Amino acid sequence: MIRPQQCPVCKRPVQPADETTDALFPFSSERCRNVDLFRWWDGRYAVVEDLDPQVAERMQYDPDIEVQTDDRDSADRPSV
Repeated sequence: MIRPQQCPVCKRPVQPADETTDALFPFSSERCRNVDLFRWWDGRYAVVEDLDPQVAERMQYDPDIEVQTDDRDSADRPSV
């Protein structure tokens, strides 16, 4: 059985997307959407990634550098 989608903030079920709720998905209300946005802004959520010091140094000088990971590498270290 497929469980209904839940709002990540209030955990209430989210109605299937239609014209009125499409802009709110995956949230149940505008309030929940704003709470989530504030949490990102406040730094409560973060995308954390371990970087090789050499890669971090290169990224400092060239922020547009693309970092790719090699899935075969057992250490899962990013490579440039």
